[in-house]
Amino acid sequence: MGTAFFDAKDTQVAEPLSDGDTVTPVTGPDDTKGRLRRAAMLQALAAAVWIPQAGLLAVSVSRIADGGGIRDVLWSALGILVLGFARSCLDAAGGRLAFQVARGELSRRRQIAAAALSMSSPIDRGRPASGKAASVLGEQAELIVPYLARFQPARMKATLVPLVILAFILPVSWIATLVLLFAAPLIPIFMALVGWRAQAASEKQLVATGGLNSFLLDRLRGLATIRALDAVDATALRLRSEAESLRARTMAVLKIAFLSSAVLELFAALGVAMIAVYVGFSLLGEIRFGTWVGRLDLTEGLFILLLAPAFFEPLRELSAVWHDRAAGEAALKALDALAAGGLSIQGTAEVEPAASAVVEAPAIRLENVDFRYNAAEPLILEGFNLDIAAGEHLALLGASGSGKSTLLSLISGLTPCTGGRIVIGGIELADDTAAVLRASMAWIGQRPHIFAGTIAGNIALGRPGILSGDVTDALGAARLGKVATAYGNQPLGEGGIGLSGGEALRLAIARAACNPRLRIILADEPTAHLDAATAAEVAESLLSLSRGRTLIVATHDPLLAARMHRAMRVDADIVMREAAE
Repeated sequence: MGTAFFDAKDTQVAEPLSDGDTVTPVTGPDDTKGRLRRAAMLQALAAAVWIPQAGLLAVSVSRIADGGGIRDVLWSALGILVLGFARSCLDAAGGRLAFQVARGELSRRRQIAAAALSMSSPIDRGRPASGKAASVLGEQAELIVPYLARFQPARMKATLVPLVILAFILPVSWIATLVLLFAAPLIPIFMALVGWRAQAASEKQLVATGGLNSFLLDRLRGLATIRALDAVDATALRLRSEAESLRARTMAVLKIAFLSSAVLELFAALGVAMIAVYVGFSLLGEIRFGTWVGRLDLTEGLFILLLAPAFFEPLRELSAVWHDRAAGEAALKALDALAAGGLSIQGTAEVEPAASAVVEAPAIRLENVDFRYNAAEPLILEGFNLDIAAGEHLALLGASGSGKSTLLSLISGLTPCTGGRIVIGGIELADDTAAVLRASMAWIGQRPHIFAGTIAGNIALGRPGILSGDVTDALGAARLGKVATAYGNQPLGEGGIGLSGGEALRLAIARAACNPRLRIILADEPTAHLDAATAAEVAESLLSLSRGRTLIVATHDPLLAARMHRAMRVDADIVMREAAE
């Protein structure tokens, strides 16, 4: 954890990610379902308009066959044209509404997931890798749009339109109805069987995609280390293996998608062929049964033939978007997993940035504090008690994993206690107070994050009210003036490229010094991985900044611990008092 300071504005929920060129209001799930239902009804109504069109077309052809002229079919042709225009308008309106609703639901889901990630505690062991989270939010989440905009309306059309068509065919020919009823159920049965396999394959593909993105991001961050260890070839082989695994999973999904289309086309073709054979032989007089009265005439035969392909059309459309269902549901599960989160940061309520609940260096008290990472794990801290006097400098000693960094995280509200309570300056740390209490804190970690930009910009961090003179004073307090002069306005690289480890830590100290409300300093191994001379300089800057403030340092450095007012071993729960030098 390398955050250099805390501010109330850090607790605000992140803005939703951009969804492209369409801006749709974010609505609730109930409203989304209702609007999707309306969109599907419009598209189903558009498909049902073909029934009167087919009737008019059959009548027109029959009249022409009986020797009629243009006048006999003029009104029928006009009716077909008007109905065609209405059908196009209804289908376009339904498709547009479904797309807008799908984009709105995507925005809502993304906002929830992004907010959960932004409030996720940095010590949450279940927190997803940044590469995987970015893949889910930026790439995989887009699969929700075709699932909602195409599959959901197609499913309703496949449910309603064939039934309506059967209702019009049944009064004409009962045998044609039986043929369609026999062919139709086989399609969803086989598609369901194929669909279960498709969903499992899509979920595996999404996992492989997220894993590959996470692998790439991790290796890009560690390129220098990979070169230093001469592991370039091994990394390339691992990358090739991951890419080949993703390719195989993608091809498996495509194979299943083609299989579902083949199943539908087979049964649809058989159904239409059987209808055509029956109508043809009936018109020739070879078949004299299948109707309620008499035999089929040309108008009735054409009407049935025109409706038979339309009967299978919604099912064919459903088959075309069946893969969207599998991919969309897998993407929804991935987003829901991000939104579920785990340990979260305390203090999610928005507060006025200028507000501060602490005006002087406060005392800190931990009362019977319990903590565990999740319910399945044992307690890391159990019944822990600690009193830190106002303005006291405390060193937390102990083996790695003993809970030193966890204690700092609990005091800063980066994660809530499992049990007990923490009181800072007489105010209990809770969701409604954490943000204002954190505004008076600074966190100095082992590896502070340095943004691409100037040194002055990395110190001010865009905080309101910080002037250039404040930045200059902070540089002096952190003994970073010479480095700042050498760089001037030259930008640093992302991640602090251009700065040494000691300079990056002093920059974090300068960030803290720029906070006018600073009363509490939390330092996690500030001298780790530094040579003796650099560690001494960092320690001197840290102690200079902490005069008149409460300082808590988690460290393995005995020299730094010796300069604190008090040192405490966390692992043995033994308090060791040492005089400050």
